[in-house]
Amino acid sequence: MPAASIEQPMDTDGPFILTAIADEIVERHPGYRVEIIGGHLLVSPTRDARHAGILTDLMRLFLTSEPCGEQTEVLQNVAIKLPTGAEDYCIPDLVVVDADIDDHLIENNAYDPVCFRLVLEVTSSNWRDDLKTKVGAYAEAKVPVYMVVDRKHQRLHVLTEPDGSEYTSHRVHAPGETVTLPDSVGADVALDVEQIIKAGQKKSD
Repeated sequence: MPAASIEQPMDTDGPFILTAIADEIVERHPGYRVEIIGGHLLVSPTRDARHAGILTDLMRLFLTSEPCGEQTEVLQNVAIKLPTGAEDYCIPDLVVVDADIDDHLIENNAYDPVCFRLVLEVTSSNWRDDLKTKVGAYAEAKVPVYMVVDRKHQRLHVLTEPDGSEYTSHRVHAPGETVTLPDSVGADVALDVEQIIKAGQKKSD
């Protein structure tokens, strides 16, 4: 099931609050991820096993890197508050954040972008959202590094240097390349693109 962009409330009688609608969708469809960007609801279905496999491999890599664990934490599914709208937020697949993230809670379990060093998305059927819609949202939030594991096209995108609603640096890496992340991430990490892409493929692929 592809991700859906919902612009109208379920019940059009009277005023509505998008976060309340998001909560209702999650309650009706456990496992779905609901985000709000630019006043639009983005609904994504439950991830498959290979999606989870990529995140597991990346978590291991980050957690065993130096000096991760002293000044930073590596977490999954933590909401980041966005400046693109009063109710806007995203829930990246994986993030590297400052260790004092608990001091940056804003509302509805969403945290101030200032404590995010890296956000990462693994594409599912919603790859266009990850490579277009979220690029502008994360750039406006001034997230220093945005990574996308594009399973459909077997590429790793690394976006840095946010400026307004875009990143001035957008590098696309193919299997066979090794990617070293900026020092600002807070961990000495080198990524084997082929290994990451392979982890996201079904065993029969």
